[in-house]
Amino acid sequence: MKFNEIDRDRWDAWRPYLDTCLLPVTGLAGDEPPWRAAEVLRRLRDRLEPLETAFYGRTVTFPAFHYVFGESGGEDWKRALRGVCGAIRAQGFRYVVVVADVSLAAEEVAADLVVGPSEGADWAAEIRRLWRGEDVTKNATF
Repeated sequence: MKFNEIDRDRWDAWRPYLDTCLLPVTGLAGDEPPWRAAEVLRRLRDRLEPLETAFYGRTVTFPAFHYVFGESGGEDWKRALRGVCGAIRAQGFRYVVVVADVSLAAEEVAADLVVGPSEGADWAAEIRRLWRGEDVTKNATF
């Protein structure tokens, strides 16, 4: 379920069931031409849709964290993303799953799992393992 599907009146009733936040991270630097930004957003959408569909009613997809100011842009964007993950967790979400189009380690951004760029990965299985309390590949970029 997406953040804009939840209205104020129903949030308290749904909150106990929505324990996992999906946080998209596009990894844009701001210097991409429009067609490149569109490619990145399409890839991220293609990664998110199966997870949103499979886990509708248990996950909430938050607005995307877009700009990272380039891979060599220092640690500021990772610190900012850690802050976002912490704030989401402070709202009561038990799990934060970052779905990224940039390479990240879960520990770098205080996420439970990072689903990164790869083809044919079974991200849904990793999320189920997370929920069962099993060891997960923290960075599911299989």
